[in-house]
Amino acid sequence: MFIPLISSGRTQRLGRRKGGGGGGKGGGGGGKSGGSSGKGSGSGSTAGRAPISVKTPSGSDGSARPYGFGSSKTTSIGAGLLFAGRPVGGGTRSSIFGTRQYGSGYPGLAGAGVRGRGFPFFFWPVAFGAAAGAGESHGLNTSEYGNPDNSSRPGGALFEAPFQSPDGANTYRVLADNATVQALITAVTGNCTLRTTTITAVPFNDSDPNQPKPEQVIQYYRASSVALTLDGYNDTSVFSSDDNAPDMPLPANLNATFLDCLNQTIGAAAPLIDSATLSHAQIPGILALALLALHWLNLSS
Repeated sequence: MFIPLISSGRTQRLGRRKGGGGGGKGGGGGGKSGGSSGKGSGSGSTAGRAPISVKTPSGSDGSARPYGFGSSKTTSIGAGLLFAGRPVGGGTRSSIFGTRQYGSGYPGLAGAGVRGRGFPFFFWPVAFGAAAGAGESHGLNTSEYGNPDNSSRPGGALFEAPFQSPDGANTYRVLADNATVQALITAVTGNCTLRTTTITAVPFNDSDPNQPKPEQVIQYYRASSVALTLDGYNDTSVFSSDDNAPDMPLPANLNATFLDCLNQTIGAAAPLIDSATLSHAQIPGILALALLALHWLNLSS
């Protein structure tokens, strides 16, 4: 199913696993267009445009903006910080879409898994913990980014929020850091017609069988830091060591209009950092150089 990419003339589909980089390559299952047409296209509403607060690698306060452009600037995380030396930044709105493959949505990078990668969109990839099960050997479960309740994440610990189609037949869930989930609740309820607009985000519990699982993901965004899942979907190809293993098709009876609105709104509204926040990634490194210079001045005096 084609999904307009924000307000440009491009189109974007729910992406299959193959490809891995930014921009999905094909629709899994078409789905019928029945049901309500929704409130809008996902980019017209002003709902949820206020900046959100995030933590920078240096521990200082920064901001990310729903519907923002992002930052084309790339820098490295400063010495002495978590993930020191890894690149951060460079991700913009035009490359926010991934595919159904964990590790997709990294601009210029293909293949599954997230180990050792940088942070083009600043946010860390989602971590499924125990929910990954047999997928640990394929990069779905890694201790590199801590448990789902790790509050050191830029937007806080992982949360999930459910969104029901207008007829209540299908439940989709957004999994991401708390700040992102809260922003997307505002955006989705303002743009799409839902069964109910009373949406409550809850902490992601990787041992709860009713919460998102990697085999239920139908789309990743923002370097796999946001996931959209569908209850009842079971794509076991995510546990295959073959990156080109075919996806399980999506159910044929989905309300495609609602799914389009949901997918497009997430792609348009997921918060992206600004250049000012990105600059804080190196602050300790800069301070270290300043202290070193001061030390040499003291020695020479």
